[in-house]
Amino acid sequence: MKISQEERNAVYKTIFSRRDVRSEFINTPIPDDVLERILLAAHHAPSVGFMQPWDFIIIKSSETKSKIKQGFLDAHAQSAEMFQGNRKEQYKNLKLEGIEEAPLGICITCDRSRTGSVVLGRTVKPEMDLFSSVCAVQNLWLAARAENIGVGWVSIVHDEVIKKALNIPDSIDVIAYLCVGYVDKFQTKPDLERFGWLPRRDAKKAIHFESWADDKST
Repeated sequence: MKISQEERNAVYKTIFSRRDVRSEFINTPIPDDVLERILLAAHHAPSVGFMQPWDFIIIKSSETKSKIKQGFLDAHAQSAEMFQGNRKEQYKNLKLEGIEEAPLGICITCDRSRTGSVVLGRTVKPEMDLFSSVCAVQNLWLAARAENIGVGWVSIVHDEVIKKALNIPDSIDVIAYLCVGYVDKFQTKPDLERFGWLPRRDAKKAIHFESWADDKST
């Protein structure tokens, strides 16, 4: 099945307009059929040995969100102490989550034992199942953007907090906690670029031919 030029352009537009959303969520419910499409797209991510190690936990409860938010606040305070001077103050002033503002939270997990201890494609690189679950995150993120739904990945929270709040067994790995919902707008640039935390790196400097030693710094 070939992809038409119009379809191709839509894929690139979705990729380039994807944002990590924190501040722009609005309280508009996501219809069940839309959520199902997004989750189905995530479920169609590539996975090592076709083990499909992910699960998706949907969070709507204000009480549960409050527990996750407190975990974020604790981890955020700890993280702030790792920065120095102006960088520390800048970090404290950044909006880095939308846990309670987003209509939905979605936690994506990885069951590393799902298809047994020996998995095709994981025999040499055992972390491939974790990478596969991250692919599910990206699929979900792009599908949500195609539905004009924002997603924000909250990484500043300890896994133990999420596991306790969501009753996740010790044997299951937490991959991502996502804030998901419609937004009043999508920013034209990522927040950390807009607020001067870091610029976008020139893509040409990330491309090497034949060898890492193909120096891109000159």
